[in-house]
Amino acid sequence: MSETVLKTENLTKIFMVRGKKAFAAVDHVSFQLKKGETLGIIGESGCGKSTLAKLLCRLQEPTEGTVELCGQDITKARGAELCSAYRHIQMVFQDPVSSFDPRKTLGDGIGESLRNTGKSRREAELRVRELLKQCGLPGEFAGRYPHEVSGGQCQRAAIARALAVEPEVLICDESTSALDVTVQKKIMELLGRLRVDTGISCIFICHNLALVQDFCDRLLVMYQGKIIEEGTPDEVIFCPKEAYTQMLVDSVLG
Repeated sequence: MSETVLKTENLTKIFMVRGKKAFAAVDHVSFQLKKGETLGIIGESGCGKSTLAKLLCRLQEPTEGTVELCGQDITKARGAELCSAYRHIQMVFQDPVSSFDPRKTLGDGIGESLRNTGKSRREAELRVRELLKQCGLPGEFAGRYPHEVSGGQCQRAAIARALAVEPEVLICDESTSALDVTVQKKIMELLGRLRVDTGISCIFICHNLALVQDFCDRLLVMYQGKIIEEGTPDEVIFCPKEAYTQMLVDSVLG
């Protein structure tokens, strides 16, 4: 049986308004991600997908439940313990340009985590160029600023940044939705190659059923903060068990 690299138990995030309970953006979500697996998460806007991604990366604090990464409970990790966790899990965001500091070059952004692990500036610069080439960009892009490259090029740089620490888990949160179809196809091809070359486990959050069907091993369907259905892409898309899933499929496939 494949090793479990990420596991959640009853993960919940409740947002408060004026000190009163408002709603559960993520509501008692439990699932496992296996080593080398690509897990798709689908659902309409506002269903809790992005909040779940932020909880997994500890960018937000859960209200209750646990997140276990590579056998370690990181739910309450702080300081050095949390920095250590980030060596195992990284995230690629929907808007690549805003995910970089506009005052720093792409190379600075990619190399920051490398320098934090003790590499010299020279070692980090060489590794940044290798990562850029691995992601289909010339090494000289390290000297460019986020606003000086296209959206697709910036997303490749964001993927290079995520891969810098060689994480076991990569979370892609709508990371192709802001790109045009041609660029989207190239980014998906890149992710596919990286998955084969590195054996990385991936959580792929997306609303494009065609992409998740081709790219993912397994799908979770989210509705109002809950996981309501799971299975292989073909099972979920062609033989949905839940009425909501059928409606979601119908709205996309007509």
